[in-house]
Formats: sequence, C-alpha cells, structure tokens
Amino acid sequence: MIDFKQLFGSRPWIIAGPCSAETQEQTLKTAKELAANGIKVFRAGIWKPRTRPGNFEGVGSEGLDWLRTVKNETGMLVSTEVANVKHVYESLKAGIDIIWIGARTSANPFAMQELADSLKGVDIPVFVKNPVNPDVDLWVGAIERLEDAGIKQLGLIHRGFSSYEKILYRNAPIWQMPIEIKRRRPDLPLICDPSHIAGKREYLLEISQKALDLNVDGLMIESHCDPENAWSDAKQQLTPQALKEMLEQLVVREISPEGISPKLLDELRAKIDVLDDMLIDLLKKRMNISEKIGLYKKENQMAVLQPHRWDTIINKYMMMAGENNLSRELITKIFQAIHQESINIQDKIINPKK
Repeated sequence: MIDFKQLFGSRPWIIAGPCSAETQEQTLKTAKELAANGIKVFRAGIWKPRTRPGNFEGVGSEGLDWLRTVKNETGMLVSTEVANVKHVYESLKAGIDIIWIGARTSANPFAMQELADSLKGVDIPVFVKNPVNPDVDLWVGAIERLEDAGIKQLGLIHRGFSSYEKILYRNAPIWQMPIEIKRRRPDLPLICDPSHIAGKREYLLEISQKALDLNVDGLMIESHCDPENAWSDAKQQLTPQALKEMLEQLVVREISPEGISPKLLDELRAKIDVLDDMLIDLLKKRMNISEKIGLYKKENQMAVLQPHRWDTIINKYMMMAGENNLSRELITKIFQAIHQESINIQDKIINPKK
C-alpha cells in the first residue's frame, strides 16, 4: 500500500509526465529529467481517448514496458489512465503503481461498474477524474462503485468540465465542484489537473495557484522533454525545467486546525473569489439572453417593460430569500439592478441612437 503523505511529504503532491508515451526514448528522457528535479510519480497516457478517429490514440500496451523501464531506472512510481477492463488487466500485469479513470469514463455508470468489478481485490491507488459534465453526484457515484468493490485507496482529480461556449481555458474549472465534493468526501485526497483545465501552458501557474488556495492535496501536470513536438496536447505541456520553475513560484497556504487564522482567511477569500468569478460569468450569460429578448421585442413591436413579468420575478425571489435565510433588502437591490441593466440593454436595441 502506498502512503501518499509519507511518499510526497508536504503539499503539494506532484504527479508529472507527458500527455502520451510516444516513444521509449521520449518517455525515459522525460522521466529522468523529472526525477532529477525531485518528482516521485510519473504519469503517461498509454491509451488516449480522442474525440474523433484519426488522431493519435496512444501506443497501446507496448508503452507499458516503457513505464516499467522508467520505474526500474529512476525509482519513480508510474501511473496511467485506464478506460476498460483490458486496460486494467494489462496495467496490473505490467506492475503499474497507480491508475486513474478519465472524465469520459467516470461519466458512464456502466463503464464504471465494469472497471470496479475488474478491480476487486486490487490494492493500488485509483484516482477518479470528474465527469465531463459538472455533476457532483455522478462523480461521487463513480467513487462509490469502486468502494463497493472493496477498493480502499481512492482519490479524486479535478480536471475541469466541457463547455459548448468559447471560454478562456480549454475546460471550465467551475471551482465550486471540487469545493463541493471535498465537502462531501473530506476523507479522500483531491488533486487538480491544471493541464486539462488550461489547454495552454501560460495559464498553468494561475490555475495551479488557485487550486492550492482551495486546499487541494496535489497537482497532476503534463510535462514533456520536447513539448512543441508532442504528439498530443502540445500547447499545454511544460518541459521538466519549466515545471520546476513554475512549482517554485507556487505559494502553499495551510489550514489552521483551530479558529480563524490568516491562512484560513486566505482560503475563505479564495473561495469567495471563485464564487464572484462565477457570478460575473452568470451575469454575462444573463445579459446575453436579455439582448436576444430585446431583438424579439423589437421584431414583434413589444414594449421593453413587461410589468407582470417583473412582478412575478421579484415576488419569486423575495420568497426564495426568506427560505434561504438571505436579506430581502439585499435580494431586492440585486435584482432591481439586474432588471434595470436588462431594460437598458433592450432599450438600446429597440431605440438605437441615430
């Protein structure tokens, strides 16, 4: 059994390696450079689930031998992603130390059950990435299937969520999701995968810092000896040296076990910052819909202000304020401001200045 706290020591735990094992030379070169910088757990994709066929989908089982070589020559623990029973069988046979289950797989209860059944009696760490869609219950359910199969060494990986909208990052972090699952399952280690959230290496530092500020236990970061020529996800990978320099910039803030300390205050403020970011995003989306409503009203000769609609809205949220122990005065001011901005947007559409 691997004791992560003993293995890694203080936070953050770092798991690093290329998105994909491409060649034996590339795999071993990257691993040796990471090991020289103190990284103790090496990751590499052997089977790569791709959205469309024709892209590089991993070298397959051959790459497991390369990971075994990494383990023998560097002393690092080795890890990879599994998506089906065959992957589990071959990984265990090859002596892989840690496996993780990807976002596409964790979203499928049937696939999770098959993996759980194949792992019965196995005593290695299994990490589960969040499902592609922001559903905490689905994430918890994936963990529970593994627990029901007797798996004891379980952990969580936050890698962000798919979005149909164009956003800054590759995947939307939706930080409230890892906050919520940590609240529900404080017994499980939680690490963040900033590479898959970012999509670009220039965002890795800010995402990693935000994750640490939310008290995750560690980071899984993609690192490649020659990222510009990587066969998959080239833009989000760092060289081992660049990873070392980034890690040195991170500030680790611990939680005080008793009372409100400055460090705990920092964490609470970080959570508020996350929620405020979400509020801004939601307000943007709401105003985008207001624009569409304005266009509809213009085309159909409708007045901007619809008093019955506004009366329904304000009464609804006054009632919800009481039910949620929120100040009715606060909710009134917020929704009056939102409503007024919606009116302003629609008025500009219906009555454009000449």
